[in-house]
Amino acid sequence: MKFVILTGMSGAGKSTALKIMEDIGYFCVDNLPIALIEKFAELADVPGAELQKVAVGVDIRSGQTLDELQDVLDRLGQAGTSFEILYLDSQDEVLVKRYKETRRTHPLAAEERVDKGIRRERMRLEFLRKQADYIIDTSNMLTRELKAELEKIFVKNQDYKNLFVTVVSFGFKYGIPTDSDLVFDVRFLPNPYYVEGLRAKTGNDKEIQEFVMQYKEAGQFLDKLEDMVKFLIPNYITEGKTQLVISIGCTGGKHRSVTLANGLYERLKDQKEFGIKIDHRDIQKDALRNK
Repeated sequence: MKFVILTGMSGAGKSTALKIMEDIGYFCVDNLPIALIEKFAELADVPGAELQKVAVGVDIRSGQTLDELQDVLDRLGQAGTSFEILYLDSQDEVLVKRYKETRRTHPLAAEERVDKGIRRERMRLEFLRKQADYIIDTSNMLTRELKAELEKIFVKNQDYKNLFVTVVSFGFKYGIPTDSDLVFDVRFLPNPYYVEGLRAKTGNDKEIQEFVMQYKEAGQFLDKLEDMVKFLIPNYITEGKTQLVISIGCTGGKHRSVTLANGLYERLKDQKEFGIKIDHRDIQKDALRNK
């Protein structure tokens, strides 16, 4: 039997994850009372039972009984019941934004600000995060990307590392991405914006890529950046970091930064130690402004 405890921060996407788990063949139960989890696991673990894949959603809605969960997990382990913990997390500012957009009240905020409820929740759930087999940071994830990660773990049975890398291209004139962990300025390279016939194209076009990469400094930059990132990532994983945003910027975020962000992504995309995606934040902004 596959028994998964799905938990994490309110607003991090647990309801969506449970629906995805259901779609991939899991029998899902949300907010099962803590006192019933052990009995439910026993019933599902009977040889020949119909339920071979089960996911149970547990979160802060359990109230004070959440404190009893550790004892339940200990007893399951002692009884030989195999289980995995999937923990969904997100950055505080992202959670606050999601709560404001949905106009919902955080379960631990009461009449106070949402961020105070989030801090309390983090403290209450820390014991689960420390034991989690999988930690997915959904701060920058679309639903389809979360689905792909869950399928990687629970359908394809691929080895999963908890670090997810986002490579972002951006334009300095539109501001540095606020969630950046590492920021690199590639405005030292010649700008194709001033070359006739290239202005309207982007770093996704072959002509721009050839223009930027003809300069040896561009290749040297990618070599050094790749080497540094590959050095940093194992250390970030050891530290427990779950989200790494690498931002590469040029003036408008359309040509040089897009080319080099694509180049870094191509060099890292086959690494098995982490998940990765690319985001060209400002690639269309000049076109919109010039309409």
